[in-house]
Amino acid sequence: MLKYIFTNKYFYIGSLALIVFGAAFLFVADKLIMPYYTNYNEGITVPDVTRISLEEAQTLLADYGLRFEVSDRRANSAYPADYVIDQSPSASNIVKPNRKIYLTVNTEVKPQVVVPSVLDLSLRNAEIQLQNYGLKIGSRSYESSRFKTIIRQSIPEGTTVEKGAVVDLVVGDGLGSRIVTVPNIVGLQLPEAQLKLREAGLRVEAVQFRPTKDMAPNTVLDFNPRKEQLREGESLTLTISERFRVEEESEGGAVIIDSTGNSSSTPPDSLNNPQNNPN
Repeated sequence: MLKYIFTNKYFYIGSLALIVFGAAFLFVADKLIMPYYTNYNEGITVPDVTRISLEEAQTLLADYGLRFEVSDRRANSAYPADYVIDQSPSASNIVKPNRKIYLTVNTEVKPQVVVPSVLDLSLRNAEIQLQNYGLKIGSRSYESSRFKTIIRQSIPEGTTVEKGAVVDLVVGDGLGSRIVTVPNIVGLQLPEAQLKLREAGLRVEAVQFRPTKDMAPNTVLDFNPRKEQLREGESLTLTISERFRVEEESEGGAVIIDSTGNSSSTPPDSLNNPQNNPN
């Protein structure tokens, strides 16, 4: 059966005709149908509709064969209410007929937001929180505090303000205003020393280890800075003892007891030396 099909001339004529028809269809679709459908070689230069009223922008875009949509409303004191302050695509771009232009329109009434509390947050987290509410960060000043967190905010929590209002922040510098006496921690175990420093309002910045023979491990040997008084919140570096690793001593020689009962120590190598073997 297959042999008959592949030896029949009409099979090859039909296949050739199908190929020619397909190629002709693709050519017509590419050159005629698709350009007509997509308005190929037709373009409109987008006019500038910013700094005019929304009504004027609507009329101008319609004259150009374009549509529009108000995508956002913002408050800008430089423009009257209902004036276009931005557009996308921007002016002078080439677009297809009936393309939609997205407009940002000025609003007379500014959006309102409720100020969140950022007290006790780190400066970075406070800035993120305020920005998420549409507020701006103003000045940042620092005051003495044991913690590097927000102490005060210029606009109290729960206040309703216009979006974009500025909030000033007062941040703790991590240092207290009191002068404290450094407790005697030399000779204490590390956990006990840390507790005493914490009770005094001081911090441990780092711990260094020193091998020591005559001290139990984790004993405080020294600290830096070596001062009697520090400002509350300051940090110290502690030097702590650790186990002293003693190298293993070499093996002693064998003890030999002679016939008289006297003993003598013989180096290990001499036991394997034939000259020292009495036999």
